[in-house]
Amino acid sequence: MIIYQLFPRVFGATPTKRCGTFSDITDDEIERIKSLSVSHIWLTGVIRHSGWRDTNPAITKGKAGSPYAIVDYYDIDPDLADNADNRIEEFEKTVERIHNHGLKVIIDFVPNHLAREYRGDFTDENFYILPNQRFCAPTDNGFMYYENPAKASGNDVFSPTPSLNDWYDTVKLNYTNHNTWQKMLKIVRFWCGKGVDGFRVDMAEMVPVEFWRWMIAEVRKSFKIMMIAEIYQPHLYQSYIDAGFDYLYDKVGLYNTLENIYRYGQRADTISDVWKNLNGLDDKMLRFMENHDEVRLASRFFMQKPENAYPFVALSALMNRSPFMIYNGQEYGEDAADSDNGKTSIFDYEILQSLQGRGKSSSALTYNFYRDLLNFRESHPAILRGAFYDLMWANPWYNNFDPQYVYAFLRYYEDDKLLIVINFNLNESRNVTVAIPEDARQLVGGCDEKYDLVLKPGEVYLHVISSGAKRSR
Repeated sequence: MIIYQLFPRVFGATPTKRCGTFSDITDDEIERIKSLSVSHIWLTGVIRHSGWRDTNPAITKGKAGSPYAIVDYYDIDPDLADNADNRIEEFEKTVERIHNHGLKVIIDFVPNHLAREYRGDFTDENFYILPNQRFCAPTDNGFMYYENPAKASGNDVFSPTPSLNDWYDTVKLNYTNHNTWQKMLKIVRFWCGKGVDGFRVDMAEMVPVEFWRWMIAEVRKSFKIMMIAEIYQPHLYQSYIDAGFDYLYDKVGLYNTLENIYRYGQRADTISDVWKNLNGLDDKMLRFMENHDEVRLASRFFMQKPENAYPFVALSALMNRSPFMIYNGQEYGEDAADSDNGKTSIFDYEILQSLQGRGKSSSALTYNFYRDLLNFRESHPAILRGAFYDLMWANPWYNNFDPQYVYAFLRYYEDDKLLIVINFNLNESRNVTVAIPEDARQLVGGCDEKYDLVLKPGEVYLHVISSGAKRSR
Protein backbone atom coordinates (compact mmCIF):
# COMPACT_ATOMS: atom_id res chain seq x y z
CA MET A 1 0.00 0.00 0.00
CA ILE A 2 1.25 3.45 -0.96
CA ILE A 3 -0.65 6.49 0.27
CA TYR A 4 -0.57 9.91 -1.38
CA GLN A 5 -1.52 12.60 1.11
CA LEU A 6 -3.37 15.24 -0.87
CA PHE A 7 -4.29 18.50 0.89
CA PRO A 8 -6.92 19.94 -1.51
CA ARG A 9 -6.57 23.47 -0.19
CA VAL A 10 -2.96 23.69 -1.36
CA PHE A 11 -2.95 21.00 -4.04
CA GLY A 12 -4.93 23.08 -6.50
CA ALA A 13 -3.90 26.55 -5.36
CA THR A 14 -2.20 28.77 -7.95
CA PRO A 15 -1.11 32.42 -8.09
CA THR A 16 -4.60 33.22 -9.43
CA LYS A 17 -6.56 30.73 -7.31
CA ARG A 18 -6.10 31.23 -3.58
CA CYS A 19 -7.60 27.92 -2.52
CA GLY A 20 -7.61 24.59 -4.31
CA THR A 21 -10.92 22.82 -4.84
CA PHE A 22 -12.09 19.29 -5.58
CA SER A 23 -12.26 20.10 -9.28
CA ASP A 24 -8.44 20.36 -9.30
CA ILE A 25 -8.27 16.64 -8.55
CA THR A 26 -8.80 15.84 -12.21
CA ASP A 27 -8.62 12.51 -13.99
CA ASP A 28 -5.21 13.48 -15.34
CA GLU A 29 -3.95 14.33 -11.84
CA ILE A 30 -5.27 11.07 -10.43
CA GLU A 31 -3.51 9.16 -13.21
CA ARG A 32 -0.28 11.06 -12.51
CA ILE A 33 -0.56 10.11 -8.84
CA LYS A 34 -1.39 6.54 -9.77
CA SER A 35 1.78 6.36 -11.88
CA LEU A 36 3.68 6.51 -8.57
CA SER A 37 2.12 3.12 -7.73
CA VAL A 38 -0.20 4.86 -5.28
CA SER A 39 -3.10 2.76 -4.02
CA HIS A 40 -4.79 5.24 -1.65
CA ILE A 41 -5.33 9.01 -1.70
CA TRP A 42 -5.70 10.65 1.68
CA LEU A 43 -7.87 13.74 1.21
CA THR A 44 -6.65 15.90 4.09
CA GLY A 45 -8.74 18.58 5.74
CA VAL A 46 -12.00 18.06 3.87
CA ILE A 47 -14.42 18.06 6.82
CA ARG A 48 -15.71 21.52 7.66
CA HIS A 49 -13.28 23.23 10.01
CA SER A 50 -12.43 26.58 11.54
CA GLY A 51 -11.63 29.47 9.22
CA TRP A 52 -12.69 32.86 8.02
CA ARG A 53 -16.15 31.62 7.10
CA ASP A 54 -16.98 29.97 10.39
CA THR A 55 -15.04 31.01 13.48
CA ASN A 56 -14.05 34.08 15.44
CA PRO A 57 -10.49 35.17 14.48
CA ALA A 58 -9.57 35.13 18.18
CA ILE A 59 -9.90 31.34 18.14
CA THR A 60 -8.82 30.66 14.56
CA LYS A 61 -5.26 29.69 13.67
CA GLY A 62 -4.09 31.45 10.53
CA LYS A 63 -6.40 32.80 7.87
CA ALA A 64 -7.70 29.46 6.65
CA GLY A 65 -7.98 27.78 10.05
CA SER A 66 -6.81 24.42 11.28
CA PRO A 67 -8.24 21.40 9.43
CA TYR A 68 -8.18 19.70 12.84
CA ALA A 69 -10.54 22.18 14.49
CA ILE A 70 -13.76 20.67 13.22
CA VAL A 71 -16.80 22.94 13.00
CA ASP A 72 -19.26 20.37 11.63
CA TYR A 73 -18.46 16.64 11.44
CA TYR A 74 -21.21 16.12 8.87
CA ASP A 75 -20.19 18.82 6.40
CA ILE A 76 -17.50 19.52 3.82
CA ASP A 77 -15.41 22.66 4.05
CA PRO A 78 -16.97 25.29 1.72
CA ASP A 79 -13.55 26.51 0.60
CA LEU A 80 -13.01 23.24 -1.27
CA ALA A 81 -16.07 23.49 -3.52
CA ASP A 82 -16.52 25.47 -6.72
CA ASN A 83 -20.12 25.92 -5.63
CA ALA A 84 -20.34 25.96 -1.84
CA ASP A 85 -24.00 24.98 -1.93
CA ASN A 86 -23.05 21.73 -3.70
CA ARG A 87 -19.99 20.91 -1.60
CA ILE A 88 -21.19 17.48 -0.43
CA GLU A 89 -22.02 16.49 -4.00
CA GLU A 90 -18.64 17.75 -5.24
CA PHE A 91 -16.91 15.66 -2.57
CA GLU A 92 -18.91 12.56 -3.51
CA LYS A 93 -18.04 13.03 -7.18
CA THR A 94 -14.35 13.33 -6.26
CA VAL A 95 -14.52 10.07 -4.31
CA GLU A 96 -16.22 8.45 -7.29
CA ARG A 97 -13.59 9.86 -9.66
CA ILE A 98 -10.77 8.44 -7.56
CA HIS A 99 -12.52 5.08 -7.32
CA ASN A 100 -12.95 5.01 -11.10
CA HIS A 101 -9.14 4.99 -11.39
CA GLY A 102 -8.88 1.98 -9.10
CA LEU A 103 -7.67 3.92 -6.06
CA LYS A 104 -9.18 4.14 -2.58
CA VAL A 105 -9.98 7.19 -0.48
CA ILE A 106 -8.93 8.02 3.07
CA ILE A 107 -10.08 11.05 5.04
CA ASP A 108 -9.28 12.41 8.49
CA PHE A 109 -11.26 11.44 11.55
CA VAL A 110 -10.65 13.86 14.42
CA PRO A 111 -12.03 12.22 17.58
CA ASN A 112 -10.16 13.95 20.41
CA HIS A 113 -11.24 17.57 19.95
CA LEU A 114 -13.36 19.94 17.89
CA ALA A 115 -13.55 23.66 17.24
CA ARG A 116 -14.65 25.95 20.06
CA GLU A 117 -17.51 27.20 17.91
CA TYR A 118 -18.63 23.73 16.83
CA ARG A 119 -22.07 23.58 15.26
CA GLY A 120 -23.84 20.37 16.08
CA ASP A 121 -25.35 18.15 18.71
CA PHE A 122 -22.47 18.16 21.20
CA THR A 123 -23.34 19.63 24.60
CA ASP A 124 -21.50 20.38 27.84
CA GLU A 125 -21.74 16.72 28.86
CA ASN A 126 -19.39 15.90 25.96
CA PHE A 127 -16.66 18.29 27.15
CA TYR A 128 -14.50 19.00 30.17
CA ILE A 129 -15.97 22.10 31.79
CA LEU A 130 -13.94 24.45 34.00
CA PRO A 131 -16.63 25.81 36.38
CA ASN A 132 -16.72 29.49 37.24
CA GLN A 133 -13.83 30.28 34.89
CA ARG A 134 -14.01 32.38 31.74
CA PHE A 135 -11.96 31.37 28.72
CA CYS A 136 -9.30 33.86 27.58
CA ALA A 137 -7.90 33.46 24.08
CA PRO A 138 -4.12 33.93 23.88
CA THR A 139 -4.36 36.03 20.73
CA ASP A 140 -4.17 39.81 20.78
CA ASN A 141 -6.01 40.77 17.62
CA GLY A 142 -8.81 42.95 18.94
CA PHE A 143 -11.53 40.35 18.46
CA MET A 144 -13.71 39.41 21.38
CA TYR A 145 -14.65 35.79 22.03
CA TYR A 146 -16.86 34.92 24.98
CA GLU A 147 -16.85 31.46 26.59
CA ASN A 148 -18.03 31.04 30.16
CA PRO A 149 -17.55 28.55 31.68
CA ALA A 150 -14.37 27.67 29.87
CA LYS A 151 -13.72 24.27 28.33
CA ALA A 152 -10.44 22.34 28.39
CA SER A 153 -8.35 22.73 25.24
CA GLY A 154 -7.72 19.86 22.85
CA ASN A 155 -4.16 19.12 23.95
CA ASP A 156 -5.23 18.35 27.53
CA VAL A 157 -4.78 21.88 28.83
CA PHE A 158 -7.27 22.17 31.69
CA SER A 159 -6.87 25.90 32.07
CA PRO A 160 -9.00 28.85 30.92
CA THR A 161 -5.84 30.60 29.68
CA PRO A 162 -4.06 28.37 27.15
CA SER A 163 -0.94 29.66 25.41
CA LEU A 164 -0.32 30.36 21.73
CA ASN A 165 1.49 27.02 21.53
CA ASP A 166 -1.55 25.14 22.80
CA TRP A 167 -4.50 23.94 20.76
CA TYR A 168 -6.50 26.90 22.02
CA ASP A 169 -8.77 26.80 18.96
CA THR A 170 -10.18 23.44 20.06
CA VAL A 171 -11.96 21.85 23.01
CA LYS A 172 -11.29 18.34 24.24
CA LEU A 173 -14.01 15.71 24.04
CA ASN A 174 -14.92 13.72 27.14
CA TYR A 175 -14.95 9.94 26.61
CA THR A 176 -15.98 9.14 30.18
CA ASN A 177 -19.46 9.87 28.85
CA HIS A 178 -20.68 7.08 26.57
CA ASN A 179 -22.89 9.56 24.79
CA THR A 180 -19.67 10.80 23.17
CA TRP A 181 -18.95 7.24 21.99
CA GLN A 182 -22.31 6.98 20.25
CA LYS A 183 -21.96 10.35 18.54
CA MET A 184 -18.51 9.50 17.17
CA LEU A 185 -19.67 6.12 15.89
CA LYS A 186 -22.51 7.85 14.04
CA ILE A 187 -20.02 10.24 12.38
CA VAL A 188 -17.77 7.44 11.12
CA ARG A 189 -20.75 5.53 9.73
CA PHE A 190 -21.90 8.68 7.93
CA TRP A 191 -18.64 9.05 6.02
CA CYS A 192 -18.42 5.35 5.28
CA GLY A 193 -21.80 5.82 3.62
CA LYS A 194 -20.23 8.47 1.39
CA GLY A 195 -17.84 5.91 -0.07
CA VAL A 196 -14.81 6.58 2.14
CA ASP A 197 -12.56 3.51 2.37
CA GLY A 198 -10.58 4.39 5.47
CA PHE A 199 -9.62 6.94 8.08
CA ARG A 200 -6.39 8.49 9.25
CA VAL A 201 -7.27 9.09 12.89
CA ASP A 202 -5.85 12.29 14.31
CA MET A 203 -4.16 11.83 17.72
CA ALA A 204 -5.76 8.43 18.25
CA GLU A 205 -3.65 7.86 21.34
CA MET A 206 -5.47 10.68 23.18
CA VAL A 207 -8.73 8.71 23.02
CA PRO A 208 -9.20 5.63 25.26
CA VAL A 209 -8.28 2.36 23.60
CA GLU A 210 -11.51 0.84 24.94
CA PHE A 211 -13.47 3.19 22.71
CA TRP A 212 -11.52 2.11 19.65
CA ARG A 213 -12.05 -1.57 20.40
CA TRP A 214 -15.80 -0.98 20.53
CA MET A 215 -16.17 1.55 17.72
CA ILE A 216 -14.04 -0.22 15.10
CA ALA A 217 -15.84 -3.50 15.72
CA GLU A 218 -19.22 -1.77 15.40
CA VAL A 219 -18.33 -0.04 12.13
CA ARG A 220 -16.93 -3.23 10.61
CA LYS A 221 -20.26 -4.94 11.09
CA SER A 222 -21.45 -2.86 8.12
CA PHE A 223 -18.36 -1.48 6.36
CA LYS A 224 -14.93 -2.77 5.39
CA ILE A 225 -12.70 0.12 6.46
CA MET A 226 -9.01 0.70 7.01
CA MET A 227 -7.93 2.52 10.18
CA ILE A 228 -4.60 4.35 10.61
CA ALA A 229 -3.68 5.74 14.02
CA GLU A 230 -1.57 8.83 14.54
CA ILE A 231 0.31 7.67 17.61
CA TYR A 232 3.64 8.54 19.20
CA GLN A 233 3.88 6.33 22.28
CA PRO A 234 5.48 2.94 21.44
CA HIS A 235 4.27 1.31 24.64
CA LEU A 236 0.71 1.77 23.31
CA TYR A 237 1.34 0.29 19.86
CA GLN A 238 0.24 -3.27 20.58
CA SER A 239 -2.94 -2.26 22.41
CA TYR A 240 -4.07 -0.06 19.50
CA ILE A 241 -3.37 -2.84 17.00
CA ASP A 242 -5.34 -5.22 19.22
CA ALA A 243 -8.18 -2.67 19.26
CA GLY A 244 -8.52 -2.95 15.49
CA PHE A 245 -6.19 -0.40 13.91
CA ASP A 246 -4.55 -1.65 10.74
CA TYR A 247 -1.52 0.65 10.80
CA LEU A 248 0.23 3.07 13.14
CA TYR A 249 2.38 6.13 12.49
CA ASP A 250 6.09 5.36 12.61
CA LYS A 251 7.30 8.82 13.56
CA VAL A 252 9.28 8.20 16.74
CA GLY A 253 10.97 5.10 15.33
CA LEU A 254 12.23 5.09 11.75
CA TYR A 255 11.47 8.72 10.84
CA ASN A 256 13.29 10.14 13.86
CA THR A 257 16.21 7.74 13.41
CA LEU A 258 16.71 8.78 9.78
CA GLU A 259 16.34 12.43 10.74
CA ASN A 260 19.04 11.99 13.39
CA ILE A 261 21.35 10.26 10.92
CA TYR A 262 21.11 13.29 8.64
CA ARG A 263 21.09 16.08 11.21
CA TYR A 264 23.33 14.79 13.95
CA GLY A 265 25.51 12.06 12.46
CA GLN A 266 23.80 9.19 14.27
CA ARG A 267 25.23 5.86 13.08
CA ALA A 268 23.46 4.07 10.26
CA ASP A 269 23.57 0.77 12.13
CA THR A 270 21.16 2.20 14.71
CA ILE A 271 18.45 1.59 12.11
CA SER A 272 18.59 -2.02 13.33
CA ASP A 273 17.28 -0.85 16.69
CA VAL A 274 14.06 0.32 15.02
CA TRP A 275 12.87 -3.10 13.93
CA LYS A 276 14.18 -4.77 17.08
CA ASN A 277 12.22 -2.37 19.32
CA LEU A 278 9.00 -2.93 17.41
CA ASN A 279 8.81 -6.56 18.55
CA GLY A 280 7.34 -7.84 15.30
CA LEU A 281 5.07 -4.88 14.48
CA ASP A 282 7.12 -3.67 11.49
CA ASP A 283 4.40 -4.56 9.01
CA LYS A 284 1.89 -2.50 11.00
CA MET A 285 3.83 0.76 10.80
CA LEU A 286 3.06 3.47 8.25
CA ARG A 287 6.41 4.79 7.01
CA PHE A 288 6.93 8.30 5.64
CA MET A 289 9.54 11.04 5.30
CA GLU A 290 7.01 13.86 4.84
CA ASN A 291 3.51 14.74 5.96
CA HIS A 292 1.67 17.93 6.87
CA ASP A 293 3.30 18.08 10.32
CA GLU A 294 6.91 17.67 9.22
CA VAL A 295 9.56 19.93 7.71
CA ARG A 296 9.83 19.55 3.96
CA LEU A 297 12.79 17.36 3.02
CA ALA A 298 14.11 19.79 0.41
CA SER A 299 13.69 22.78 2.72
CA ARG A 300 16.66 24.91 3.77
CA PHE A 301 15.69 23.88 7.31
CA PHE A 302 16.29 20.21 6.58
CA MET A 303 18.06 18.46 3.68
CA GLN A 304 18.54 21.53 1.47
CA LYS A 305 17.73 19.85 -1.85
CA PRO A 306 15.55 16.95 -3.02
CA GLU A 307 18.35 14.56 -3.99
CA ASN A 308 19.84 14.65 -0.51
CA ALA A 309 16.69 12.90 0.70
CA TYR A 310 16.87 10.02 -1.77
CA PRO A 311 18.76 7.49 0.41
CA PHE A 312 16.50 8.22 3.40
CA VAL A 313 13.32 7.90 1.36
CA ALA A 314 14.58 4.67 -0.21
CA LEU A 315 15.34 3.08 3.15
CA SER A 316 11.91 4.04 4.47
CA ALA A 317 10.15 2.64 1.40
CA LEU A 318 12.10 -0.60 0.97
CA MET A 319 13.03 -1.86 4.42
CA ASN A 320 9.78 -3.67 5.27
CA ARG A 321 6.39 -4.75 3.96
CA SER A 322 4.73 -1.85 5.75
CA PRO A 323 2.81 0.83 3.82
CA PHE A 324 4.57 3.97 2.68
CA MET A 325 3.27 7.52 2.29
CA ILE A 326 4.30 10.65 0.40
CA TYR A 327 2.92 14.18 0.79
CA ASN A 328 1.73 16.26 -2.17
CA GLY A 329 4.66 18.16 -3.65
CA GLN A 330 7.25 15.80 -2.20
CA GLU A 331 7.51 14.01 -5.52
CA TYR A 332 8.65 17.28 -7.13
CA GLY A 333 10.95 18.42 -4.33
CA GLU A 334 8.71 20.98 -2.63
CA ASP A 335 10.92 23.15 -0.40
CA ALA A 336 8.40 25.53 1.23
CA ALA A 337 10.82 28.33 0.37
CA ASP A 338 8.51 31.11 1.52
CA SER A 339 7.90 29.64 4.98
CA ASP A 340 9.81 30.52 8.12
CA ASN A 341 10.03 26.91 9.34
CA GLY A 342 10.30 24.74 6.23
CA LYS A 343 6.71 23.49 6.45
CA THR A 344 3.74 23.96 4.20
CA SER A 345 1.33 25.74 6.53
CA ILE A 346 -1.92 23.97 7.33
CA PHE A 347 -3.37 27.17 8.79
CA ASP A 348 -3.12 29.51 5.78
CA TYR A 349 -3.67 29.63 2.05
CA GLU A 350 -0.45 28.30 0.55
CA ILE A 351 0.78 27.57 -2.96
CA LEU A 352 2.92 24.51 -3.66
CA GLN A 353 5.50 26.01 -5.99
CA SER A 354 6.71 22.52 -6.92
CA LEU A 355 3.31 21.70 -8.42
CA GLN A 356 3.38 24.89 -10.49
CA GLY A 357 6.62 23.78 -12.15
CA ARG A 358 5.98 20.16 -13.01
CA GLY A 359 7.67 20.59 -16.39
CA LYS A 360 10.97 21.91 -15.04
CA SER A 361 13.89 19.53 -15.52
CA SER A 362 14.88 19.55 -11.84
CA SER A 363 11.32 18.72 -10.78
CA ALA A 364 11.11 16.00 -13.41
CA LEU A 365 14.29 14.36 -12.10
CA THR A 366 12.85 14.21 -8.60
CA TYR A 367 9.54 12.91 -9.88
CA ASN A 368 11.36 10.20 -11.85
CA PHE A 369 13.20 9.12 -8.70
CA TYR A 370 9.96 8.67 -6.76
CA ARG A 371 8.21 7.00 -9.67
CA ASP A 372 11.06 4.55 -10.26
CA LEU A 373 11.58 3.80 -6.57
CA LEU A 374 7.90 3.21 -5.85
CA ASN A 375 7.36 1.22 -9.03
CA PHE A 376 10.36 -0.92 -8.07
CA ARG A 377 8.82 -1.45 -4.66
CA GLU A 378 5.43 -2.39 -6.03
CA SER A 379 6.78 -4.70 -8.72
CA HIS A 380 8.88 -6.86 -6.39
CA PRO A 381 7.20 -9.53 -4.25
CA ALA A 382 10.36 -9.47 -2.13
CA ILE A 383 9.35 -5.98 -0.95
CA LEU A 384 5.58 -6.42 -0.86
CA ARG A 385 5.41 -9.84 0.78
CA GLY A 386 8.98 -10.88 1.44
CA ALA A 387 11.15 -11.33 4.51
CA PHE A 388 13.81 -8.94 5.76
CA TYR A 389 17.35 -9.91 6.74
CA ASP A 390 19.49 -7.30 8.47
CA LEU A 391 23.12 -7.71 7.36
CA MET A 392 24.61 -5.26 9.83
CA TRP A 393 25.59 -7.81 12.47
CA ALA A 394 27.72 -9.62 9.87
CA ASN A 395 29.43 -6.44 8.68
CA PRO A 396 31.31 -4.79 11.56
CA TRP A 397 33.60 -1.80 11.09
CA TYR A 398 36.78 -3.84 11.01
CA ASN A 399 35.58 -5.97 8.10
CA ASN A 400 35.94 -3.32 5.34
CA PHE A 401 32.51 -1.91 6.06
CA ASP A 402 31.35 1.46 7.41
CA PRO A 403 28.32 1.14 9.72
CA GLN A 404 28.57 4.84 10.48
CA TYR A 405 27.17 5.63 7.03
CA VAL A 406 26.26 2.36 5.28
CA TYR A 407 23.25 0.14 5.86
CA ALA A 408 22.74 -3.21 4.13
CA PHE A 409 19.92 -5.74 4.10
CA LEU A 410 18.31 -8.51 2.07
CA ARG A 411 14.68 -8.84 0.97
CA TYR A 412 13.48 -12.17 -0.38
CA TYR A 413 10.31 -14.00 -1.37
CA GLU A 414 10.27 -17.24 -3.34
CA ASP A 415 12.36 -16.57 -6.46
CA ASP A 416 12.56 -12.79 -5.96
CA LYS A 417 15.72 -11.87 -4.02
CA LEU A 418 17.25 -8.44 -3.46
CA LEU A 419 20.37 -6.99 -1.88
CA ILE A 420 19.97 -3.34 -0.87
CA VAL A 421 22.91 -1.24 0.31
CA ILE A 422 22.60 2.47 1.08
CA ASN A 423 25.31 5.08 1.63
CA PHE A 424 23.96 7.89 3.84
CA ASN A 425 27.12 9.93 3.42
CA LEU A 426 26.12 12.66 0.97
CA ASN A 427 29.64 13.97 0.45
CA GLU A 428 31.92 10.95 0.20
CA SER A 429 32.02 7.63 -1.59
CA ARG A 430 32.45 4.43 0.37
CA ASN A 431 34.45 1.34 -0.62
CA VAL A 432 32.79 -1.54 1.19
CA THR A 433 32.70 -5.31 1.25
CA VAL A 434 29.24 -6.60 2.12
CA ALA A 435 29.50 -10.05 3.64
CA ILE A 436 26.53 -12.40 3.30
CA PRO A 437 26.63 -14.98 6.15
CA GLU A 438 25.94 -18.62 5.46
CA ASP A 439 22.50 -18.72 7.08
CA ALA A 440 21.41 -15.75 4.96
CA ARG A 441 22.66 -17.45 1.80
CA GLN A 442 20.63 -20.52 2.70
CA LEU A 443 17.50 -18.45 3.33
CA VAL A 444 17.88 -16.59 0.08
CA GLY A 445 18.65 -19.80 -1.74
CA GLY A 446 21.98 -18.89 -3.17
CA CYS A 447 23.96 -15.70 -3.65
CA ASP A 448 27.58 -14.58 -3.50
CA GLU A 449 29.44 -14.82 -0.21
CA LYS A 450 30.45 -11.17 -0.47
CA TYR A 451 29.97 -8.12 -2.66
CA ASP A 452 32.74 -5.57 -3.20
CA LEU A 453 31.11 -2.22 -3.87
CA VAL A 454 32.06 1.38 -4.50
CA LEU A 455 29.11 3.44 -3.31
CA LYS A 456 28.83 6.99 -4.55
CA PRO A 457 27.70 9.72 -2.14
CA GLY A 458 24.06 9.07 -1.25
CA GLU A 459 23.87 6.01 -3.50
CA VAL A 460 21.07 3.49 -3.19
CA TYR A 461 22.45 0.18 -4.49
CA LEU A 462 19.65 -2.14 -5.60
CA HIS A 463 20.94 -5.53 -6.68
CA VAL A 464 18.49 -8.09 -8.01
CA ILE A 465 20.02 -11.43 -7.04
CA SER A 466 17.19 -13.19 -8.82
CA SER A 467 13.96 -11.77 -10.10
CA GLY A 468 10.38 -12.75 -9.54
CA ALA A 469 9.22 -9.23 -10.22
CA LYS A 470 5.94 -8.51 -11.91
CA ARG A 471 5.68 -5.80 -14.50
CA SER A 472 5.42 -2.43 -12.81
CA ARG A 473 2.58 -0.15 -13.83
